[in-house]
Amino acid sequence: MATTAQKTTPCCANGDSAPSRRGVVSAAAAGGDEVVQDWTVVSKDRIDDQRTKKVAMAPLIRPVDSLPEPSKAASTKGIPTIMLRAQSSHPLDPLSVAEITVAVATVRAAGATPEVRDSMRFIEVVLLEPAKHVVALADAYFFPPFQPSLLPRTKGGPVIPSKLPPRRARLVVYNKRSNETSVWIVELSEVHAVTRGGHHRGKVISSKVVTDVQPPMDAVEYAECEAVVKEYPPFREAMRKRGIEDMDLVMVDAWCVGYHSDADAPSRRLAKPLIFCRTESDSPMENGYARPVEGIYVLVDMQNMVVVEFEDRKLVPLPQADPLRNYTPGETRGGVDRSDVKPLVITQPEGPSFRVSGYFVEWQKWNFRVGFTPREGLVLHSVAYVDGSRGRRPVAHRLSFVEMVVPYGDPNDPHYRKNAFDAGEDGLGKNAHSLKKGCDCLGYIKYFDAHFTNFTGGVETIENCVCLHEEDHGILWKHQDWRTGLAEVRRSRRLTVSFICTVANYEYGFYWHFYQDGKIEAEVKLTGILSLGALQPGEIRKYGTTIAPGLYAPVHQHFFVARMDMAVDCKPGETFNQVVEVDVKVEEPGNDNVHNNAFYAEEKLLKTELEAMRDCNFLSARHWIVRNTRTVNRTGQLTGYKLVPGSNCLPLAGPEAKVLRRAAFLKHNLWVTPYAPDETFPGGEFPNQNPRVGEGLATWVKQNRSLEETDIVLWYVFGITHIPRLEDWPVMPVERIGFMLMPHGFFNCSPAVDVPPSCDLDVKDSGVAEVKDSGLAKPIQDGLLAAKL
Repeated sequence: MATTAQKTTPCCANGDSAPSRRGVVSAAAAGGDEVVQDWTVVSKDRIDDQRTKKVAMAPLIRPVDSLPEPSKAASTKGIPTIMLRAQSSHPLDPLSVAEITVAVATVRAAGATPEVRDSMRFIEVVLLEPAKHVVALADAYFFPPFQPSLLPRTKGGPVIPSKLPPRRARLVVYNKRSNETSVWIVELSEVHAVTRGGHHRGKVISSKVVTDVQPPMDAVEYAECEAVVKEYPPFREAMRKRGIEDMDLVMVDAWCVGYHSDADAPSRRLAKPLIFCRTESDSPMENGYARPVEGIYVLVDMQNMVVVEFEDRKLVPLPQADPLRNYTPGETRGGVDRSDVKPLVITQPEGPSFRVSGYFVEWQKWNFRVGFTPREGLVLHSVAYVDGSRGRRPVAHRLSFVEMVVPYGDPNDPHYRKNAFDAGEDGLGKNAHSLKKGCDCLGYIKYFDAHFTNFTGGVETIENCVCLHEEDHGILWKHQDWRTGLAEVRRSRRLTVSFICTVANYEYGFYWHFYQDGKIEAEVKLTGILSLGALQPGEIRKYGTTIAPGLYAPVHQHFFVARMDMAVDCKPGETFNQVVEVDVKVEEPGNDNVHNNAFYAEEKLLKTELEAMRDCNFLSARHWIVRNTRTVNRTGQLTGYKLVPGSNCLPLAGPEAKVLRRAAFLKHNLWVTPYAPDETFPGGEFPNQNPRVGEGLATWVKQNRSLEETDIVLWYVFGITHIPRLEDWPVMPVERIGFMLMPHGFFNCSPAVDVPPSCDLDVKDSGVAEVKDSGLAKPIQDGLLAAKL
């Protein structure tokens, strides 16, 4: 990801034809990450001057190899002043282009033979996130928020190093020759040189081969698979039987095989493609998913890139071209666009209310760091709320979406095999795309780029991958005194940080919303194109919805897993959180309920991991509270944040379904574990063709570790059951699903009471257009347009 002032824009650029991804030839050209503050455009001369100052200070910094572990001994000694920082990257910043390049080159150079080096394929290169006490020291003395008061005080005063330890990269490497997967740790040492503006060098810390696994697939493999299948003579003959001679019309979507039997074992790298066929070779935006090709079975060895099994099992006629299949504008789809949509302009004449310094974001009383990985996509670090005299109060160490699973409910071939793990088998971050051209966000926008390695070790960049902007969100609060007629009302504003990815036919938008009343909302928006099947003439299937002649959409579910490493009111080094389940109970009739109207909230402490395998219960308004066991509010109650479910479901597959071998974590909506650095993904790190039953969360919790006062990690599983509608065709209107993190006794009163009025100006001066009954609007004074509620 890149953080430059030029990526701040008042709106989207529809006319920009720049590619969303670009290859990077020279790592030195992107070696330095500039810090941007308060929306100041930094000139090249100023950047060079800043770099020179950093280099000049470097000899004054005494490097150290390690940091002391945080001490738990208390002291009243003062905290030293802020140290000059020797690093240009915060310990949690995503890897830069230069760092990725060095990490790849270091691993490749460590290959034992030229054959090994040539066979290396780079699945993932990510930051190896440091221990939490390293992050705490960085935030205290080297980077914003520069708050040493957050650190625990030690007897004799804290030992402050003059330099943070070198950053490290973690690489997942697939050897195409040997079919082996290995994990490497590379230390990245930043070397300052006046003539070069700083460069990096790497050192291998460790490497190990991980047996009996297959890493995620890569886009290069998908493209090669499509070419191999389309050149395979029996496949071409099968398509000719269906009236298709032009292979340019054919679409081959490689799907991971999952694990259904020993034939899918990870000793081979396999894919079973789905086949589709367009009708017009000169129409690149035609919806090719409208013509599924049924009856052809193909198995591809992705290591050697050859078709190993092929069978034309059943001749199902190709569906006729649906006249409603396309979704492009106006006449290009054979329709007419509506003409009564007036422009809606979002303007902020004084600029946005947030500030960005590198990857550190401050908005009103919230602050956090933005991260990004090829697998999870957007990651939020060090989420905290600045609460007046109480200072910066942590809420969470790390928030991200770590997995999603899409099981289909049709038992017929090939649909029963459609059980995609879109994060673990493909990568949400790797499938993200540029938000530059699509008006995905409106208003003043701060963009972040994403950098990652491609299959052969080169570095690619997704420009404008993450969007940060403010949104009006209706009324925040209001009350009118009916006696006096006097009213107070405040409008709600939220800060949204998001990215969008495309996995084959579906799009997923992932959003974190921060509110002025202390809430954090996680939201997923689902859109894109249905994965269809073809029907024989006159056939109807109960496992889906017929949406056009010869076309049906199978029923399916979408599940998402949010991993939340919580830190409610916990300073660095503190592990004082617990989880309480709350259910609303109806009082039994009797002396305590003579009017039969009584109900109350009942709490239950979740003491161990096995106790904390929980499901939503909307009949009892069930929710869960993460509480700090040592901090109280003004009424003496423990401070906390509660997880409030949105709509949700559980898997409808039977208990012996093959998908649940790899996705046992879907069996419950909530799991709670104590923090462990190697427990990151709920289905294990390598779910692709995973033969092991219940790897990941379902295995970890068998330790039944204590949760009574620890560093809590919440795993919230939320899903939607999709019974397709005709209105979902040809492109699905957005479906929304998510949950809320809401303060519960965290504050002494509403934190939104201090939000200033936004409607003190009269309508004429504020530029708000008032619509009369005739439908005509008053002239707009200042070029602003808003709606009067």
